[in-house]
Amino acid sequence: MHTMPRDVKRNYDGAGRRAASAHTRRRILDAARALIVETGYLNTTVADVAERAGVSVATVYELVGRKATILRELIEHAISGTDQTVAADDRAYVGAISAEPDAASKLALYAAAVTEILQRMAPLYLALRDASATEPDAYAVWTDISERRAANMARFAADLASTGQLRGDLDIGDVADAIWATNSAEFYVLLTVDRGWSPEHFREWLTDGWQRLLLD
Repeated sequence: MHTMPRDVKRNYDGAGRRAASAHTRRRILDAARALIVETGYLNTTVADVAERAGVSVATVYELVGRKATILRELIEHAISGTDQTVAADDRAYVGAISAEPDAASKLALYAAAVTEILQRMAPLYLALRDASATEPDAYAVWTDISERRAANMARFAADLASTGQLRGDLDIGDVADAIWATNSAEFYVLLTVDRGWSPEHFREWLTDGWQRLLLD
């Protein structure tokens, strides 16, 4: 009878445990997202998440963390479109925008990326905004994400300015703020939920609006 070498077996068992933990973690995050969208962040407890995911509360804390951490993870995954947090510079659309020499094309690429992201992220982002008014942990996450978002808009505005195709009368800070306001979750929900726009309509309007407003 063939016996598996001890180190190989140990590696095999370790890989199996990691895979099982990753699967359970994904189940926890899926359960949390469903509950937050259905009932709101404030009405969702870690115990609710554990029950929906079919795990113990201790497992939720061990594999993901506190409720605000869970929501941060969900938002990061919604931004990246994967089960992993992806740094801004490593996102495919950021690289494509940076490589594009034409400002109008940069804006079109970003409008498409933003629309895709907001379809996943908007409900979670608004839940975090609402929770930040009363929960210190949620406020800390909200502040961190908001500051990163503003910094990314400043970098994008500088990238646009480097093309020499922005309107000459615009301050680069105003460019960043205009993009920041119009690609927000609040703005997306106003148009796609309250006014019934399709995501495609939103993307087309955003592309055209940015090009008309910002370019020379």
